[in-house]
Order: sequence, then structure tokens, then C-alpha cells
Amino acid sequence: MIVDDPDAPGRTWVHWVLFNIPANIRNLQEGFSADSSIAVGNNSSGKSSYQGPCPPSGTHRYFFKLYALDATLSLSPGATKEQLLKAIDGHILAQAELMGTFSK
Repeated sequence: MIVDDPDAPGRTWVHWVLFNIPANIRNLQEGFSADSSIAVGNNSSGKSSYQGPCPPSGTHRYFFKLYALDATLSLSPGATKEQLLKAIDGHILAQAELMGTFSK
């Protein structure tokens, strides 16, 4: 799963990168922290955590992208969005996208 903001100044801001989410996981509880079954990649701040919306001005769009894969990835925790997208190339069975907006 990738959560990003294409309206951020200068570049798309990555808020969250998660991968190897087991197929039986149906939701993530508030305060979720990764365990041995889910890996967390690095966001645009270089941190392996969720960074919530905080646009400097105006209304920003936040895209939540979820991918169903035919393989478990051998990426290490801390992988970037770019590394994840490269690793899933050719392994996507289905995908879903949800877009929400937020403004201060």
C-alpha cells in the first residue's frame, strides 16, 4: 500500500509505504504498528511510519493505493515507494485506489 500526495510543493509526497500485508488482513486499527507479518517502508521524510496529511496551504488530494500480488516481496523494511513499485512490477493481480482530500 502506498499513500501519497501529488499536490505537495515540488514533488509527490509519500506519506506511507506498507508491503507484504497478509491477504487475511481486512483493516488496520488506529495506532497500528508493524509486526513480523507487515513491512513498513520509508516515507518522504525518510521515516518508517505513517505521516498524516498536513498541506502547507490549499486542498490536497491523498491517494491510498492497494495492490494484490501473486508473490511475497523480498524487500527489506525501509524500502522506498520507488523500490516497492519496481518490485511489484509483473506481480499485480488487482489494485484499488481511494482518493480523499484535506485542507487546513
